[in-house]
Amino acid sequence: MVARRVARGRYRDFSAWLEEGRELASDFAGYLGSGVLAPPPGDDEYQIIFRFRDADTLAIWEHSASRRAWLARGEGLFEAPQEHRATGLEGWFQDATGQAPPRWKQAIAIWLAFFPVSLLFQALFGEALSALPLLPRMLVTTLMLTPVMVFVFIPLSMRLLGPWLRGERSPLAQVSRRLHQRRA
Repeated sequence: MVARRVARGRYRDFSAWLEEGRELASDFAGYLGSGVLAPPPGDDEYQIIFRFRDADTLAIWEHSASRRAWLARGEGLFEAPQEHRATGLEGWFQDATGQAPPRWKQAIAIWLAFFPVSLLFQALFGEALSALPLLPRMLVTTLMLTPVMVFVFIPLSMRLLGPWLRGERSPLAQVSRRLHQRRA
């Protein structure tokens, strides 16, 4: 995962550059997919995720001439990137120091991402899939939901719940506390 802050006025060029990198990576053996999480309003830091089968296939991509040339073409589009390597589920939650929140917070964050997406999926496709036997129905459901969850909704949940996951006070909690102190 790489976080990159877009240089002022370069959003269109940055987006085209990102898409080029995703296309280049897709030509490499072991490439499992990638995703880009756009920043919330008022922020300019994009989260870019490249997934590879294992560390060896990732290393081949990272040390390739294609990637070096692509990175060179991106100069001036972003500030110095922050890179974070992660493996498995823990990787979604680790901060730059390798610290992760308690497992119960991880479970809540995943559930908060999974429940509404699963509910919407069932509302849209549940009736059409209900005629299928259990095994094919679950196969179709998980094949459709897993990429959406892994590349979009779980990273979005991590970003939105970041302060809570890290044990920080949210801006809303700080405002609420100040209001409570004024009343007292």
